[in-house]
Order: sequence, then C-alpha cells, then structure tokens
Amino acid sequence: MARVGLTTERLVRAGAELADELGFDQVSVSELARRFGVKVASLYAHVKNSRDLKTRIALLALEELADRGAEALAGRAGKDALTAQANVYRDYARAHPGRYAAAQFPLDPQAAAASAGGRHAQMTRAVLRGYDLDEPAQTHAVRLLGGFFHGYVSLELAGGFSHSAPGSQESWEECLNALDALLRNWPAPDPAP
Repeated sequence: MARVGLTTERLVRAGAELADELGFDQVSVSELARRFGVKVASLYAHVKNSRDLKTRIALLALEELADRGAEALAGRAGKDALTAQANVYRDYARAHPGRYAAAQFPLDPQAAAASAGGRHAQMTRAVLRGYDLDEPAQTHAVRLLGGFFHGYVSLELAGGFSHSAPGSQESWEECLNALDALLRNWPAPDPAP
C-alpha cells in the first residue's frame, strides 16, 4: 500500500474525479482499485465498501458546494444573493457532474447530520432573509428554491433544454427573475374556512 501512497482522502478525491469522468453510478471500490493498479482488498483499509466510498464522495461534494456558496453569498442580498446561490449549484454541476450527482446521494441520518447539508439550508435561509418571509412561508420557499435549482440543473445536464429556443441561459435568467418576483410578492396564506 505504501508504494502508491493510499490514504482515505486520496481515495475519496480519486473517487470524486472518477464520478466526474464516468458518472457517480459507476463509482465502485473495484473501479477505484483498477485506477490505482492495486487489489481491491488493499482499499478496504481505507473504505468499508462502495457505499462508504460513495458516502464520502457525497460528503466531499456537499462541503465543496457549501464552501463555494458561502464565498458567493458574502455581502450579497436579495436578487443578487439568489442569483449567486443559483449559479453556484449550476456552475458546480457543469464542472463536476459526478460530484453534483453525489451531493444528491441519500445519506444515513448520522452522516447527514455530520455533513455540510445543514450549511446549504442555512445559506438558502440567508438568501431568503432579503425577502422578509415569515414561517411557514420561508420553509416553503427553501423547498421551492431547492427544487428549482436541482430540477433545472438536472434537466439541463441531461440535455433537456438543448433542442429548442430560447437557449437554456436565457431561460435560466428568466426563471431567476420570476423567482425573485415571487419571493418579493409571496402570496398570503388562504384564510381558514
């Protein structure tokens, strides 16, 4: 093992690169062992199995996204913050499609609690402070933004918007304008009957 310098961090980073290259679904301990030219058993000192490897890649991706989001949101509010956060997800997905898919990987409760996932929710709530939404509207808006960001990006990565005009960039900008308008004019709850 020492001859190739295997560490858990090195394996996770190589797994993340593999995910970007082949797709997150193709990541496995055996594929990673092939990349390093070692026997599969030699990797088990660092990762338990393919699920453990994928969990670690997901944690890395969530951390990278949270760090980029925090940097992009610094000093921004309102539509500027909304656009910055949206672009972080979209740009990351374009640059790292496998890692982006990893960020959607279902984590067990313990791993989820230790992940940067909570930072993502906090950042979205920070964006929404610029729109002055009370609960439960704020929680609804967090879910709306998450659904839009991830839905649009996933469809775009799959080529869903590449066959018609206007272009995807124009639609992206128009959708963000529409979200900004909605957040500024969030509808009041229906009165109870």
